[in-house]
Amino acid sequence: MDQNLVAVLPHVTAFMQKEHGLLIDGRAVTALSGQRSEVRNPATGQVIASVADGNEQDVDAVVQSAHRAFRSGVWSGLRPADRERILLKLADVLEAHAEELAQLETLNQGKSIHISRAIEVGAAIEFVRYMAGWATKLGGETMDVSIPVPPGTHYTAYTRREPIGVVAGIVPWNFPLMIAIWKMVPALAAGCTVVLKPSTETPLTALRLGELALEAGIPPGVVNVLTGRGSRAGQALAAHPLVSKISFTGSTEIGKTVGHAAIDNMTRFSLELGGKNPMIMLGDIDVDKAIQGALMGGFLNQGQVCAAASRLYIHRSKFNQVVEGLAAAANSMTLGSGLDLNAQVNPLVSARQQQSVCRLIEAGRSEGASILAGGGAADLPGYFVKPTIMINAAQHSTIVQEEVFGPVLVALPFDSIEEAVAMANDSRYGLAASLWTNDLSAAMHIVPQIQAGTVWVNSHIPLDPSLPFGGFKQSGIGREFGRGAVENFTETKSVCIAH
Repeated sequence: MDQNLVAVLPHVTAFMQKEHGLLIDGRAVTALSGQRSEVRNPATGQVIASVADGNEQDVDAVVQSAHRAFRSGVWSGLRPADRERILLKLADVLEAHAEELAQLETLNQGKSIHISRAIEVGAAIEFVRYMAGWATKLGGETMDVSIPVPPGTHYTAYTRREPIGVVAGIVPWNFPLMIAIWKMVPALAAGCTVVLKPSTETPLTALRLGELALEAGIPPGVVNVLTGRGSRAGQALAAHPLVSKISFTGSTEIGKTVGHAAIDNMTRFSLELGGKNPMIMLGDIDVDKAIQGALMGGFLNQGQVCAAASRLYIHRSKFNQVVEGLAAAANSMTLGSGLDLNAQVNPLVSARQQQSVCRLIEAGRSEGASILAGGGAADLPGYFVKPTIMINAAQHSTIVQEEVFGPVLVALPFDSIEEAVAMANDSRYGLAASLWTNDLSAAMHIVPQIQAGTVWVNSHIPLDPSLPFGGFKQSGIGREFGRGAVENFTETKSVCIAH
């Protein structure tokens, strides 16, 4: 065996070979639809598992399970300290199964085992521990009200936060385990019950997460897992009247349909959507650091990151240095399976995504852009796209305006800060951005002008559980992380007592 390839654990292989059902009331249940979906390894294109393909009746069964558990108080009725303790136990259980989860994620999603270990599992465990603490820290306020009637009556008024109910967590395929945890754990800390709906392409770690939640002591029915196509199971979940809150991460187009479905029932919802994120490099940058930042910000997880840098605006005085350095780095990168410890670029998640990225590269080329590195699919089994650097694109061209979600960076020069900010803001998206400069005054002046939910300075991509994350414009509604992540799964009740 190749010494650079990670040996797959026997229980990972055994898990993939299981006849996976839906997780309802703490049990694996055969889908009423009787249908199944194949799961493929992006590095080879081969089928590695199959899962239940739920229909509308399956959705109802899953939601009813979560609703019964919520109404029973088996979770919401626990002391906050007990919910915190169980969630901390969940973090311990995840840590004990860390390598198993990392390998499962790499085999299913395609990403590097290094990223699976450090981010999908390692960062997710830190997130669980951070959010567990909020279970004991939510509270309301007292108000000194001035109600004038009846004369002589005194009032005591306060607010309380109560769990919202059944939460539908609709999870994308780019970080399947981590984003499932982003949705599940704050909802549980607030006292809600959860239905996780993973992507059809990447359902395996969500199913394993559901099993491990039970192992940690979360009661049956509190965490349920629904697998199935978004056009059927996802749509029915978003429209179900017993769902009280939808937390969706995915494309802007699908997010809009989720929001419309939610409004019909007045279901609360938050949407973390697409991004076409700019990176602005001023004339005083350290070129080497900026190049490394662009490679990390643009190529992490093959660019399949909603906050990935994809538009580089570089001061004309440094433009050639930066793009030549990027092209040299991209051309030297090794492609290979996520289990290959030496591979720097791994496959995209699916053949469909590979084809989508290649179409957008060709659209850029046909609209006049030049390719300095990469430029299409790699001649390998699986769903690889070569890391691509493009220049000479027009600001309003497809490759500059549309989210690619692949390993593609397009670079444009600018002459003035005003021009750079205007181009950076010239997008329907506003999820994230970064500014690269050694001039503190320039940074403090420019950051407020950038229309994005997160702006990094001399960095791009790192997140922290305490720092709110979400987008402006068509990049979404609401925020993940921090106190708000838990409060989003509560309703505020005002209480007014006359005495």
